[in-house]
Amino acid sequence: MAENLRIAIIGAGMGGLATALSLAKAGHKNITVYETAPGLGFVGAGIQLAPNMARILDRMGCWKQIAEEAVQCSDTSIREGSTDEELGYVKLEYVEKTYGYPHMVGHRASLAGAMYDGCLKEPGITFKLNSLISDVQFGAKPSFLVSPATAEKMSGARPERVECDILIGCDGVKSLTRVAMLKELNETADVKDSGQAAYRILLTREQMKDDPELIRLLDADTVTRWIGEKKHIIAYPIHNKQIYNISTAQPDVNFAGAPNSTYTTTGSKSAMMQVYGDFCPMIHRMLDLVPDGEVVEWKLRVHEPLSTWIHDSVALVGDACHPTLPHLAQGAAQAIEDGAVLGVTLHPKRIADCSPATINRALKLYEKVRKGRAEALVELAAENGRQMHLGSGKAKEERDKIFAALKTGKGPVPDKWADADVQRMIYGCDVVADAERVCKEEGFASKL
Repeated sequence: MAENLRIAIIGAGMGGLATALSLAKAGHKNITVYETAPGLGFVGAGIQLAPNMARILDRMGCWKQIAEEAVQCSDTSIREGSTDEELGYVKLEYVEKTYGYPHMVGHRASLAGAMYDGCLKEPGITFKLNSLISDVQFGAKPSFLVSPATAEKMSGARPERVECDILIGCDGVKSLTRVAMLKELNETADVKDSGQAAYRILLTREQMKDDPELIRLLDADTVTRWIGEKKHIIAYPIHNKQIYNISTAQPDVNFAGAPNSTYTTTGSKSAMMQVYGDFCPMIHRMLDLVPDGEVVEWKLRVHEPLSTWIHDSVALVGDACHPTLPHLAQGAAQAIEDGAVLGVTLHPKRIADCSPATINRALKLYEKVRKGRAEALVELAAENGRQMHLGSGKAKEERDKIFAALKTGKGPVPDKWADADVQRMIYGCDVVADAERVCKEEGFASKL
């Protein structure tokens, strides 16, 4: 029976959790999630919870738990970093009226934790932590080696080969599943530098309480972006307004000479203050609250679009196949959309004959629904970063004129995250409905 097919998911990040939960909700009863980490103590900074993500999480039964401690955004303010002058302002109340869900912001740990809690309620999902995956083999029955990921592997334990019927690689931008797939296809898509890095900072109310200007930011329902040449800061309150989340993007000069495998580095506070030295005094005071020794910088890496996300009975999800710069706040949402669509195309009734050919067809339909949309947003996010990071010159002058026009009437918003037409394309898309439609059009078990 199709619901007993052995499904292996590599990685318990946003994409892995969403995929496992979506497949379990569809009726699959033999799902194993392999995760390198020895435990799932979810960490991270803030995350934007857009309506296209919320719609899926609500169907999965997770949204209420997440929304209880999230903060609803009523507006966004785009400001000149050097002066704090407001360039553009957009109210966001219409988002809930138009798309059924408000635009909210929350903590990554709350999002991942809610999906994990949902997975734990599903008897068909098993987690295997501390599991290092290697030597992925393709074919009708994919297989891979599993060995302990920590020092236990020095004990002489031999790797175990695991066979499955469906293998889903949710193992991020450094995906070994992707590397193995491309090798099988005689292709390459090496991870490359974007030239950007990010500081991710959480400031508590206690840290900010003595600065009235900063407390006003924490108490507002506003997503604020301060922009400057080759860099920006975006910030908003999370955790019932007890924490101010700050995320930055700037040139990755601190990674000069670092090995290609290095994605994070311990930064110096003085270097961070220097990077944003031309920003306004309020930003200096805000960044100065970060304790010495707690500055961490992430290198933002991407790769070229892949020719395909699937091979045989193997598929890629999320950052494994479409790593996205954070300038549209859609990275996690797109991984969750991937998982939701797999729940549709791999529905047990659609793959009832359990044949590798039918499974491959289901994965091809997943790719048909998701690849074009996800890759379009990858490029749009990159373009938005370029627009926000303009230095002095004609292009910046033209951009700021468009911002200025917002104060007198409606028009496009240069920050595409806040643009109504872009939001319509992103938030207005129901990928589950799209997947159902495509399956019906293709005559793929349309009588579910």
